[in-house]
Amino acid sequence: MRHLIPSRPVVAAPLLAAALLTACGSMPSSGSAFSQASLPAPIQVPAGHKVALETVGVGEITYECRDKAGTPGQAEWVFVGPKAVLNDRSGKAVGRYYGPPATWEANDGSKLTATQLAVAPSGPTSLPYQLVKANPAMGSGAMSGVTYIQRVALKGGIAPASACTPAAKGQQETVRYQADYIFWKAA
Repeated sequence: MRHLIPSRPVVAAPLLAAALLTACGSMPSSGSAFSQASLPAPIQVPAGHKVALETVGVGEITYECRDKAGTPGQAEWVFVGPKAVLNDRSGKAVGRYYGPPATWEANDGSKLTATQLAVAPSGPTSLPYQLVKANPAMGSGAMSGVTYIQRVALKGGIAPASACTPAAKGQQETVRYQADYIFWKAA
């Protein structure tokens, strides 16, 4: 059984580039125009919002072999937490993603957590697409005012392929992953 994971990234979109450069000096304009038109409907951000930041999260996810809930004598890989660097489109580190709880933090110190709203399959070897509703940001900066975060453009991150047996309980493994995190604010 695969467990769904909270999402993760940070490049300033043209709409907020000037404000972000002034506020934190480390998030250059991406120059891109992200479109969610090709994404599954459940993870599309509602109308009335605009892209505020785009990032690429590169890192790892830790899983632990634990007892399978409600199934005595069986074990499964369980999500423990992510750890990733959030890069702009040029590869410059502009923040980080970690947890639990799932937390996105910009280099300016502003950060937020979020609540998962929806997921949709992205492929057999990658985490699912994800849409989360952001909680109010802590601190002022790049994360202030973010309302939604999408996890898209996924590579890897699924539970380990190695066996998880009752004898292996407590064993942890990390898997590499990459995902774009698109941050939205109210228009």
